Amino acid sequence: MAELTGKREVKQERAVRTRALVARAAAEVFAECGFAGASVTKITQRAGLTLGAMYFHFENKEALAREIVRSQPDRVTPPYESRGLQHAIDITLTWAHKLLDDPFLLAGARLVMEQDLFIGPEENSHQQWTEVMAQDLALAQKEREVRANVDVNAVARLVVNACTGAQMHAHLESGRRDLPQRVTEMWNVLLPTIATPSALNRMRLDEARGKSA
Repeated sequence: MAELTGKREVKQERAVRTRALVARAAAEVFAECGFAGASVTKITQRAGLTLGAMYFHFENKEALAREIVRSQPDRVTPPYESRGLQHAIDITLTWAHKLLDDPFLLAGARLVMEQDLFIGPEENSHQQWTEVMAQDLALAQKEREVRANVDVNAVARLVVNACTGAQMHAHLESGRRDLPQRVTEMWNVLLPTIATPSALNRMRLDEARGKSA
């Protein structure tokens, strides 16, 4: 019995590693080629696996793209403890820094204009990130960091739209190297209009805040 359990655990661990390998290879290929330019053949070649191994874990490249898009928020963990408004700031700055070398986030950035090909509008990356921002901003409003008359859902959409546009322009103009600076600039303009005076004085906006030590 113990031997069978051990073999089952080894098999499960191997399956987890294979799935992760396929997902990372797909992220790299999507980041380089976009959704339309990617193929399951390119992905399996990048992963060093057979088509059968890929199809065991993912039905098609649409399923792979959905997995990558849905994983985006989980890959952005700020290096500092924070909550509410500061957490919303830290999330965007961490995203801006990690986007430079995380293949999953790079794939998400490349796929943003092709999401209608593989995922519904109710769960695309815009909706995911808007929900993340809205939760932080709602908490901030409850704790009197955000003015009571502010529509936190509208601000959440605005932040996501601004960050999306910032990464597109940064990609074209600087290879995204100045993306953290662009995100910081966005908050410098936005915060005085939504934050209470006491909260505004507490917020930390240095663009290096989202960068891991």
